[in-house]
Amino acid sequence: MRLRGEVSGYRGPHASGHCYFTIKDEKACIEAVVWRSTFARLKFKPEEGLEVIAKGKITTYPDRSKYQIVIDDIEPAGVGALMALLEQRKKQLAAEGLFDEARKLALPYLPRVIGVVTSPTGAVIRDILHRLEDRFPTHVLVWPVRVQGETCAAEVAAAIHGFNAGTVSRMPRPDLIIVARGGGSLEDLWGFNEEIVARAVAASAIPLISAVGHETDWTIIDLVADHRAPTPTAAAERAVPVRADLLIAVRSFGLRGASTLRRALENFRTRFIGSARGLPRRADILGLPRQRLDAASHKLPRALLANAVAHRTGLDRAGSRLRPHLVARAAIAGRDKLIRLDRAKARSLASLMDRARRRLDGQAKLLSTLGYHNVLARGFTLVRAADGTMIRYASEVQPGAALDIEFADGHVDAHADPRGGKTESSSQKTDAAPAKQARKPADGKQGSLL
Repeated sequence: MRLRGEVSGYRGPHASGHCYFTIKDEKACIEAVVWRSTFARLKFKPEEGLEVIAKGKITTYPDRSKYQIVIDDIEPAGVGALMALLEQRKKQLAAEGLFDEARKLALPYLPRVIGVVTSPTGAVIRDILHRLEDRFPTHVLVWPVRVQGETCAAEVAAAIHGFNAGTVSRMPRPDLIIVARGGGSLEDLWGFNEEIVARAVAASAIPLISAVGHETDWTIIDLVADHRAPTPTAAAERAVPVRADLLIAVRSFGLRGASTLRRALENFRTRFIGSARGLPRRADILGLPRQRLDAASHKLPRALLANAVAHRTGLDRAGSRLRPHLVARAAIAGRDKLIRLDRAKARSLASLMDRARRRLDGQAKLLSTLGYHNVLARGFTLVRAADGTMIRYASEVQPGAALDIEFADGHVDAHADPRGGKTESSSQKTDAAPAKQARKPADGKQGSLL
């Protein structure tokens, strides 16, 4: 059976998932039931006051002795009903502030990643990709959805929530979302008029462009979105700027910046030169002090001479006022003081010399006790290298090295035997043997080493 009437008493699904309401017209009414399994697959859900065409089977409900219709499918009664429902939904969402311009987000100027919610097999995605490639190649992520039918609204809402949540692994979060679909009738576009889609768009933290239908098609998502594009191609054009225009603008800005910098430098140079012209010359600054210095230098000899004459005159005046007996007395007192000072100085000098002499004698005795000359006097010698460093061990002597041997009565130059033999004097080699033979006793016994 097919019945046409107005939905009355609809309060949404029961706790069991079934729906109960009444379908009425001007003269009669009948109870209606939509089972849970049927309600889930309905393309259009019942709405209070909506005129619908319900298709189903007429049954009875024995507990109340009433006829009822078990609905298998329901649809609005013509385009007028859909428009009425659409207007009613617009008023409701507008009252909640979903259409306010203040809550809409600004679109990014140059998004790095763009998420597109559309059918992957239609011409819409190809148009968007082609336009992006022409204007500014950008990374695009496509979330495939059905753009028509019973599951359209749920899939579109899920895609918007998914892009915002970043639930897909290894997928970057988009900077901009485009929801796109080609043109169609009101019934074909009805999925984008559903409340679930409108609320998903309103809750999106990512700026969103709506590009549903042709330029004359308007849906609720167009009113909630941050920007409405008349076509999918226009959405791609709004999403990114033209790369060639950006390059030209950057070059233009660079030229303008360089030109501005040159003009600024020229302005500073001109101002500096103008300021420098207003300053006095060095000769003008130093001329007056130099003239004063010359005048003072010219007056200095005469001033010194006059100063000396003035002091001499004052000394002569002071000397003329002194009495002769005072001068003689002062001279005698001064002489006596000088004599006393001279005697005290002589005594102090003698005492100082005596202490110094005693200290020097003590140091000389200590030097005689600790000095190595006494050791040399006992028959030892001191061996030094050519540079004057003392040699303590035979291993420090290189074969053929020059040596200086110090005895108690003088120094002897020698060279180390290259064969490692005994060292012999270079200056007295020929005289050493006769001297030793001369000191040997006649009886053949060894004499004293000392």
